[in-house]
Amino acid sequence: MVLCPVIGKLLHKRVVLASASPRRQEILSNAGLRFEVVPSKFKEKLDKASFATPYGYAMETAKQKALEVANRLYQKDLRAPDVVIGADTIVTVGGLILEKPVDKQDAYRMLSRLSGREHSVFTGVAIVHCSSKDHQLDTRVSEFYEETKVKFSELSEELLWEYVHSGEPMDKAGGYGIQALGGMLVESVHGDFLNVVGFPLNHFCKQLVKLYYPPRPEDLRRSVKHDSIPAADTFEDLSDVEGGGSEPTQRDAGSRDEKAEAGEAGQATAEAECHRTRETLPPFPTRLLELIEGFMLSKGLLTACKLKVFDLLKDEAPQKAADIASKVDASACGMERLLDICAAMGLLEKTEQGYSNTETANVYLASDGEYSLHGFIMHNNDLTWNLFTYLEFAIREGTNQHHRALGKKAEDLFQDAYYQSPETRLRFMRAMHGMTKLTACQVATAFNLSRFSSACDVGGCTGALARELAREYPRMQVTVFDLPDIIELAAHFQPPGPQAVQIHFAAGDFFRDPLPSAELYVLCRILHDWPDDKVHKLLSRVAESCKPGESPSSGAGLLLVETLLDEEKRVAQRALMQSLNMLVQTEGKERSLGEYQCLLELHGFHQVQVVHLGGVLDAILATKVAP
Repeated sequence: MVLCPVIGKLLHKRVVLASASPRRQEILSNAGLRFEVVPSKFKEKLDKASFATPYGYAMETAKQKALEVANRLYQKDLRAPDVVIGADTIVTVGGLILEKPVDKQDAYRMLSRLSGREHSVFTGVAIVHCSSKDHQLDTRVSEFYEETKVKFSELSEELLWEYVHSGEPMDKAGGYGIQALGGMLVESVHGDFLNVVGFPLNHFCKQLVKLYYPPRPEDLRRSVKHDSIPAADTFEDLSDVEGGGSEPTQRDAGSRDEKAEAGEAGQATAEAECHRTRETLPPFPTRLLELIEGFMLSKGLLTACKLKVFDLLKDEAPQKAADIASKVDASACGMERLLDICAAMGLLEKTEQGYSNTETANVYLASDGEYSLHGFIMHNNDLTWNLFTYLEFAIREGTNQHHRALGKKAEDLFQDAYYQSPETRLRFMRAMHGMTKLTACQVATAFNLSRFSSACDVGGCTGALARELAREYPRMQVTVFDLPDIIELAAHFQPPGPQAVQIHFAAGDFFRDPLPSAELYVLCRILHDWPDDKVHKLLSRVAESCKPGESPSSGAGLLLVETLLDEEKRVAQRALMQSLNMLVQTEGKERSLGEYQCLLELHGFHQVQVVHLGGVLDAILATKVAP
């Protein structure tokens, strides 16, 4: 492969990609580049109006991303990486720069603007060469941009919303991904396709040629314009001096035939050397190592939460490791290592003054925040972590592992495992409350539920979703139905407010006791806990309890909220992970939309609609029409 001499220049250097984009990582990995990923923390808030061109904005953003990572890594271990690569992709139409949408409405507006029109995709790339001089970081920046023209077909509103609800637009510049579902929107592409995906590989390799193999004098005299990457003979007889450009060596004069033969021999040698390199030095398995060692990061986060580190640092001045250690009865050396890895994960900020919370830690990891996940984290630390140590047994036996974790058989899964004491019951409720708070607004607004005047949230736990339904639909009365022990504590999770008069709590077992009558039943993350026979039993009880709406033709509704598997069970990674989790923890499993649709239709629920909520959940609305 003729690019091997170019990529080979970087094989023995520490190359860092300052981007979390999986698309950029895949493009560079496929090209044979070995690198590590350190996402940039640069806040992309440059004033677009101050740049004369869109690509100027993209290049400056790429440069600032790369420089931020270079400086952070140098400050961390006083050793600069050799090369840091930064990139920023933007979409422009009619002089307007479109970056990543902030929500579904923003994504729809972007895509509507692109419908039936041609737009430009610009990627700015910065290659930062780093060195240390006089104990200071020294950087040399090489920048370029690539433009690709893309034209969309005329798109219907229905198609646009279907694409928006797929969740794909939310982390893509311009609101679409051409390499996936977004490809169906595109009529034509003029230019580098990979540039639209997120990284202009061809131009990047040309830039490496300029940096590491500057033109020879005889090439300059010929004044030949190269539109493609030079062939391998361009690189022959060049030294491999570390740190930048190489000087050409003197050549012996010879006939044209001799030069041609020498060129062919040089190319053959380079290609043979390339093959040897690929055989002996496979691409560095960065992603694989991250998967292998990922449990260490997870346990580090769980432990920091267990020790209330993020509570101690919330809204406080930076603190030293020794001070934090003394407050939680820990060793100073151990705490420093824990805080360092939390900083490396982007959960803490580390300065000369000490450690402080990031905004993420304040919002989600401190235990007293409105959207805190602390309870969910403690549930994973104290229960799920232990259960997963028995994953091999779960796979061999096909059953949950509470009997090994508890040391006894669980006759009633929830009572014996999750509610065995007031402490474990409260821990479970906090876990469910935290996760529900994050997604309740999306669930309540996924469909227009205004036709229902009453709803029953079956297994509604703390009432977090019921509160959001009441807020969104002021005329709706919502009943939370759960076990007596749960209802007894649920009131503690309900803040005062106007929605309180719309929400009622009823105690009972949804497998044994009559369900409260309602026009809409909600089963949020309930069915995945149970095997098919119990799912059929619960759906049958819901179907029997449904009452018709105010309009005879409106029917009763059932809102399911779950994490859907794809039909072939090989793409939806989080859903597949949760299905494995269900094997270890419960009697249930995750299911695909097709599987849920079959279950629903067997119990008289039809007109099945689905909305992908863009996070970890999917919403399904089905209707049961009175005969």
